[in-house]
Amino acid sequence: MSRRKVREKALQALYQLQLNKQDKEEWLRREDRKLADPIDPRDREFFGRLVQGVIQNQEQLDQQIEGYLKKDWTLSRLSLVDQMILRLSVYELLHEPDIPNRVSLNEAVELAKTFSGDESPKFINGVLASFLRDRQGE
Repeated sequence: MSRRKVREKALQALYQLQLNKQDKEEWLRREDRKLADPIDPRDREFFGRLVQGVIQNQEQLDQQIEGYLKKDWTLSRLSLVDQMILRLSVYELLHEPDIPNRVSLNEAVELAKTFSGDESPKFINGVLASFLRDRQGE
């Protein structure tokens, strides 16, 4: 499975968890069993890191993201899909140093093209590009 597919599955998992407000730990155990046999262990590990990383760091991620939204905008004002894409991508940018920043940004835009509205890819790209610009200036 490609990393793009793993990211898609992670986005879908995060969306489902947010929408249904399920017990996250129980859901992850069930989901992990679904990924069991035919999936490369590295893909399975990447999926787990992404989903659990976003869940465990959601407050920090949200604070980071909100600093790059338009004036007077909050994360809750965005579609749930866009929220999940931004959380997933910012998590990856902050906590997956082996993945080039440009790859993470491009993958986020591709997720937006596939799963969100017409304006979302441009919006996601703008937020993440600003985030990266500031991080590289540190």
